[in-house]
Amino acid sequence: MTMRKIFNRLSVILAASATLFGAFGCNKYLDVVPDDGIATIETAFNLRSTAIRYLATCYSYMTNEGDPVSDYGMLTGDELWDLIGRTVSNQNGRVPQTLFNIARGFQSATSVYGNDWASMYEGIRCCDIFVENIDKVPDLEEWEKKQWIAEVTFLKAYFHFNLIRKWGPVPIIRKSLPIDASVEEVRVFRDNIDDCFDYVLELLDQAMPDLPLVPASTDEYGRITKAACAGLKARVATYAASPLFNGNTEEASLVDSRNVRLFPEKTDAQKLDRWKAAMSACKQALDVCKEANIVLFSDENVTLQYRMCDSLKRDLLLRGAFNQRWNCELVWGNTQTPSSHMTIFQQLCMPNFTEFQHSLGGYQFMGVPLKIAEQFYTRNGLPMNNDTAWEGVDPLEQKDGDEPNAYYIKKGYTTVRMNFDREPRYYSTLGFDGGTWLGSLTNYNDLKAEDLVFVDCRIGGKLAKTGKETGPVTGFFPKKLFPLGCLMRAQNSFTGYWFPWPMIRLTDLYLLYAEAINEVEGPAGEHSAELFQYINAIRDRAGIPDVKTSWDEFSNRPGYYGTQAGMRDIIHRERLNELCFESQRFWDLRRWKEAPAEYQKGIWGFNVVASSPEEYYVRTFLAEQSFGIRDYFWPIRTADIEVNPNLVQNIGW
Repeated sequence: MTMRKIFNRLSVILAASATLFGAFGCNKYLDVVPDDGIATIETAFNLRSTAIRYLATCYSYMTNEGDPVSDYGMLTGDELWDLIGRTVSNQNGRVPQTLFNIARGFQSATSVYGNDWASMYEGIRCCDIFVENIDKVPDLEEWEKKQWIAEVTFLKAYFHFNLIRKWGPVPIIRKSLPIDASVEEVRVFRDNIDDCFDYVLELLDQAMPDLPLVPASTDEYGRITKAACAGLKARVATYAASPLFNGNTEEASLVDSRNVRLFPEKTDAQKLDRWKAAMSACKQALDVCKEANIVLFSDENVTLQYRMCDSLKRDLLLRGAFNQRWNCELVWGNTQTPSSHMTIFQQLCMPNFTEFQHSLGGYQFMGVPLKIAEQFYTRNGLPMNNDTAWEGVDPLEQKDGDEPNAYYIKKGYTTVRMNFDREPRYYSTLGFDGGTWLGSLTNYNDLKAEDLVFVDCRIGGKLAKTGKETGPVTGFFPKKLFPLGCLMRAQNSFTGYWFPWPMIRLTDLYLLYAEAINEVEGPAGEHSAELFQYINAIRDRAGIPDVKTSWDEFSNRPGYYGTQAGMRDIIHRERLNELCFESQRFWDLRRWKEAPAEYQKGIWGFNVVASSPEEYYVRTFLAEQSFGIRDYFWPIRTADIEVNPNLVQNIGW
């Protein structure tokens, strides 16, 4: 876009609305048009009351995680699967398949799915305009001005980072061009990947000192804090060190017309320096979180609210760490996703339980591939194929629910062996045929197993497939995305539960730090105690043994954690389990360069059109997923390259 077009777009935005920050993420829209009806930069900064609306406009460009329409790391990958070929007669309240087309391999350079290239650069210009004009506000105290500048500096860094993780090397905008810039000035080049990351890290370092440690009040929840800034710095530094970005020789041919290599060649020592910087950034983030009293969500948070058995407490504990509003381990919560969009996502992902007397409670459009269910650990904290207790066991062997597992699996219901003796995160994250589902009850105290609803999605069951558009997709449901606060009380009445989407949780930082330590010095270096401390804290909360106990006492590969490669595999698996359905897997598989191997597995589920257990529990192929070098990055829209030929296209597009 030309600078004048961007400026005009921003004027329209000023005259329209901005999402404000609130304790409960409510969307409040404020008119900033002056009396004469013409919005200008001058009127936006003539008072504190109008300047803060412009600040809200800068926030409004943030990505909308938790929104099926615009969460670029959720429906775009291999973690959720939609009903392919579904013909939707009524689009209201139903998921559009735009982003799902990326998962299906239909991305195109002529019409780019999930294309926020222009809006990110608009957001960057919005931040620049704010910084350039904030000194004009007469009734703004100096400390608050510094804080606001720090907030938009953070946002400018985040907008650049969002571009980088999608497109790789991008044009850095240190200072926005004037609106009367010439055509040649506007035809910018892409900067090399190291310069891109260094600039983002520079902005975050610049922002951090003037940000508050914690929000001053509940009215400021959702605004950027020092912990959020340190957390994003840790993530950006780790991405910069990861194989996809750090001396990636597969991208060596990405060279622009100046003969500049956008992925510079590096020595092993230079690659290691990136990991050392990531390790330092992660440690800094954890120190800031400790100072801000950000701690793991613990069983005390559940015990104080409910009287229930340990199994159900663990379920609420693990789900609540992700979806309980403003809980104690949230480092950065995104308040930009509208409540209505999040409610739709919750309905799309949940079964349509008739016990709640609500025919539209769940659309059942989104399924979880079988490989995600297989990915979770056993009760011994190991992959199924590494647990000696599972040697010679067929995961699809039929077994009836019994008394010891009654809070996880309906007693007497025929299911399969893979649903038994799994880690607690398996049961808190996934719904499955025969599995219980805790939610939408009038009373949560002193629950018995028979008080719980359960999933019965074979033909003949209440949740079975009833037509082309309805019913289970794979046989697994993303239970983790269904908060306890969702209410279904009457026919055709569903109340979703809005929560700030966790852009960064404390466990995310624990695992990033462990990953960086392992890449710098392996599992037996100077910081090995911290490496195991942070992983084991997550595992303890999840109800599984520590790493060494699991692998030494229960596995067919004792000491597997003793090598850098083995520990890398353990850390990666831990992230995939702990952060499942949190918009992280899509990006992690790419930065690790593990996406081709995962996508090669294809999408499988169970035979959801069968009634008997023998026919239902058959591995059923749903779709192939291809992944080549071009799929690591989005294509730049062809029309944008035609306007600016200096934007060399990504490889393969």
